[in-house]
Amino acid sequence: MHKTFFAAIAISILACSSCNSTPGSTADKEAESYEKTKETLEEKERKNPIAFLKVSSKDKHNLIGQTVVKGTVSNTAKVCMYKDVQLEISFFSKTGVLLSKESETVYEEIQPGHTADFKSKYFAPKGADSIAIKVLGAKAGN
Repeated sequence: MHKTFFAAIAISILACSSCNSTPGSTADKEAESYEKTKETLEEKERKNPIAFLKVSSKDKHNLIGQTVVKGTVSNTAKVCMYKDVQLEISFFSKTGVLLSKESETVYEEIQPGHTADFKSKYFAPKGADSIAIKVLGAKAGN
């Protein structure tokens, strides 16, 4: 008799506790959590554009001796758009000595997951054998 009584009380407590939770509250909490995560991700992406912008390039020489650099800047961010990407182009000798640096700005808006192409021409310093390009910074867009 006592076991049946305690079992009935336990079942009624569980039933009442499940009655108090509304189905929409869980979905609301999940949506709120998602928005907070999205906001913190956006803050992280805004503060550190260099971590989310990747550059790749190819270079060749034209008929008048210029080094023609064609490249792509990729935005790997999930939320943040970047614009006015600042690049640094370094020219190296065969032995790896840094000969000179040039700066370049890609004046385009790059949406998350998208790319922007650029093309530049330089008279490379004497003895230049290779180039390297890195992202120096960018402005986070709206």
